[in-house]
Amino acid sequence: MMKAAAIALLVFVMLLAAARPAQAQESLVSVLSFLLVNRSVSTGDFEGDQLAAAAARDALVGFLQAELARLPISSPASGFVYRLDPDIGATVRLSDSFGPFFMERSLTIGSRQAAIGVVFTSASFNAIDGRNLRDGTLTSTASRLVGETVPFDVETLTLRLRAQTFTLSGTYGLGDRFDVSAAVPFVTVLMDGERIDTYRGTSAVQATATASASGIGDVMVRGKYTVFRRGASGVAVGAEARLPTGSEDNLLGSGETVITPRVIGSFEHAWVGVHGSAGYSFGGASDAADVSGAVTVVATPRVTLIGEFLSRRVASGGNFVDVVQPHPTLTGVETIRLSAAPSVTTRAVISGGVRWNPYGRWLVSANVLHPLTAAGLNARWIGSLTIDYSFGG
Repeated sequence: MMKAAAIALLVFVMLLAAARPAQAQESLVSVLSFLLVNRSVSTGDFEGDQLAAAAARDALVGFLQAELARLPISSPASGFVYRLDPDIGATVRLSDSFGPFFMERSLTIGSRQAAIGVVFTSASFNAIDGRNLRDGTLTSTASRLVGETVPFDVETLTLRLRAQTFTLSGTYGLGDRFDVSAAVPFVTVLMDGERIDTYRGTSAVQATATASASGIGDVMVRGKYTVFRRGASGVAVGAEARLPTGSEDNLLGSGETVITPRVIGSFEHAWVGVHGSAGYSFGGASDAADVSGAVTVVATPRVTLIGEFLSRRVASGGNFVDVVQPHPTLTGVETIRLSAAPSVTTRAVISGGVRWNPYGRWLVSANVLHPLTAAGLNARWIGSLTIDYSFGG
């Protein structure tokens, strides 16, 4: 058992040492700037065009950085929870459930217990702030006659964006009530896009761009302490820090340290468990509050079914707006520009899946995420596959 743990730790260190800084032909932010700022539709107000385009670019970059840097990753906490039973003098499992995927439960892993895991997550994004990224309907600039709804000259942006994340995580119990965890994501972002100008039904490609980047994302470290415990139920407090280790220019990280203190509650009885947590994040582009809930069902001693709800309210996020103004030189013509405005935004997703114990202390998990809100960057489905191994004294 310790040999397997040593091998797994060696693999973790080798992968971490082999990780290289983010690489791309051009930074992803530069590609977005090229696609959005270099417009060809004449609105008669070059300065206004550039300011609006820059605002839209900054909002888009902010959405991408926030979402890609904070893609939900499987909780580094172990699915196995152990305690020393003084009556028999041996370490035994405290809960038959393997716990939720993304949120924490109140139980800690146990004194001198440890777990390591790998998570693979894949997402193909199709919408941002409720606007489709792929079907050519995202208007960046347009001109239309006053009183008409259809522009006679319009520029649209198409963007194909994919992210794949391989995350290494580990947890160690410093005592029966306190454990620490860390997660190191290795991220690959692929992006290509084009801007098309359509003038009175005739379309022409104005710009195309392709870029990719890969490297370490924002590293997460976390500590959790169980304040109260009765059986497998209890209340815990914890704190999480996301460190700015990912490249901001290549959308691999947020560029800022984010600290999130959190309160966690769990109630487990027989084959069912209910879990909830609430936290508040400081730092980053904006403070944010998050609330999560989960239900776990022990289908068999080796299988746990999980359903989760995750929500996040950002105090000063932003949303896209269409700014309509009269053309400064052409009477009866008005211009439309894609821009951005600050606002409070709320994101919510649901998750469902299964955790399976095939042998010993191995655990295999599979789940999918689906958005419930249109705000921010969204994929129809985000799938994850996790493999964990637990060991200890």
